[in-house]
Amino acid sequence: MVHRITLFHSIDPRGGKVGGIETHVRLMLSRHPDSVSMLLVGIDERGDLEIGKPVEIEYDGRSIDFLPVVHIPGDSLHAAARKITQSVTLRFTLGIMRHLLTIRRLAAGDTASTEIERFEQAIPARLIGHPVVQLVHNEGTRGDKMDSLLGRHWWLHRLSEKIALALASRVVGVNPSIIARYEREMPLIARKSEFMTVSVDTERFPAAPFPTTDVFRVVFAGRLDAFKDPPLMFETLRRLHARLGGKLEFHYVGTSDPHRDKEFAAIEPFTVRHGFQTGEGVSAIMRDCHAGILTSYFEGMPCYLLEALSSGRPVGAIRLPQYDPLIEAGVSGFLVERPEDREAAAEAMADGFARLAADIAAGRLDPGAIRAKVTPYSVAVQMPKLFERHIALGRVRSPARQPGAASPANSRSH
Repeated sequence: MVHRITLFHSIDPRGGKVGGIETHVRLMLSRHPDSVSMLLVGIDERGDLEIGKPVEIEYDGRSIDFLPVVHIPGDSLHAAARKITQSVTLRFTLGIMRHLLTIRRLAAGDTASTEIERFEQAIPARLIGHPVVQLVHNEGTRGDKMDSLLGRHWWLHRLSEKIALALASRVVGVNPSIIARYEREMPLIARKSEFMTVSVDTERFPAAPFPTTDVFRVVFAGRLDAFKDPPLMFETLRRLHARLGGKLEFHYVGTSDPHRDKEFAAIEPFTVRHGFQTGEGVSAIMRDCHAGILTSYFEGMPCYLLEALSSGRPVGAIRLPQYDPLIEAGVSGFLVERPEDREAAAEAMADGFARLAADIAAGRLDPGAIRAKVTPYSVAVQMPKLFERHIALGRVRSPARQPGAASPANSRSH
């Protein structure tokens, strides 16, 4: 028997969209077991595919079915929407609805389930007719710093969340705080929820000795969204550069334009912008750096954090509770409580990185001990559990395949 997983996300597997959710989706596509076939309902970045027509593609050595439901150029994916009509999420969701009958046909399998990463796709996901696994990646609250529409239309986000959680067969929160909130506020939802972080590909991100250069290199990989607090990140690095006598480089991996924050101008001369990178590229850059930085107001569980630690690189961060098991002072980095005053926050972060640089130079940090922090979060440990959840739901709740229904094999012949 082959279990069919239909995965909704606004990504082109051939494209350059980066982020923690995208990393999770790519791992689902590349690490599914032989007993599972994958249908990705996504977007066409290049404009070379027929919308609504499935294609079989090879992704990281695995065969998957890909159904693009809307064409959105790659450049549009990186800019925050200012109007509802510009929203990638809305355009993608409308594309799903337009091609729902095709998706229903392609989603058929001996057993089947659906996974969504965004609340907004809950209704069409349920209309496919299979159990739905809802991953919850963020725990932002009203008033948090956010880009574009989400911050201005928080009520719509909360409404989407309530609908999605009610419709989901299983809810997976990527940090304990998400599940704790459901236990406090939504006990019925909590009964079908569990905590499971995103996974890290420890094979792709091996530990390595620290680079021997006397120039301290700090790396950040991902989007520079407002909730990441780029101004604090940049101000921290400006102060650190002065403390280290100019022996500092900042390596940014990602496609966001850092110039939108005026604080970037002060660190641009010692910033190396790597743009979009494959997983292998990110891994090589991390191994060539000394430490990572995180200044977010809120997070789910950043893939970047797990990847940096897997590479044997300590991380300095503004503290969030989910970081506590991972970032240990004297072992894998440092945490700073966020002060009310931004200047104080930047000063405390710069102090922490200056000590980190000294500890690395003195040989007091061990890349192997840092990597050990993420062993419980590795792909080998966690991904089988997630696929087991899907298969179990399909066996219990997915209706039996009717005679003549399209199988995953037949669905590729279009």
